[in-house]
Amino acid sequence: MPIERSEFDALGTDESRTPSEPAETDAERILAFLRASPDHAFTQCEIAERTEVARGSVGPTLVRLRERGRVDHRDKYWCTSDHEQGVAAAAGHAAASARSRETDDETPSMNAWAANAVDPREHRYEN
Repeated sequence: MPIERSEFDALGTDESRTPSEPAETDAERILAFLRASPDHAFTQCEIAERTEVARGSVGPTLVRLRERGRVDHRDKYWCTSDHEQGVAAAAGHAAASARSRETDDETPSMNAWAANAVDPREHRYEN
């Protein structure tokens, strides 16, 4: 039976939260936990205990994260994937770079860039 869009939008929300506080999903909790210890691998039970994600939800969530390349699985242990660690490092670097640009006077302006840019249609490479 179909439901109204407003009912759909309300599914899975916590009415005690303010609209500015987004819901944290099981996947987000698990990834945050694993990112905090990138040099360690954990069992599903350890992840459930430390993230407060229901034990029955940890396994399926980890499987989906593995299918997306976010976590690795060996024997009974799980950890963040090398790809996930690289993405997290890049995001951290981008955030730090953005913060540093807000405080320095070295950020080039668009006008400065345009004055030195080369139009690839006019530029010819010499052999």
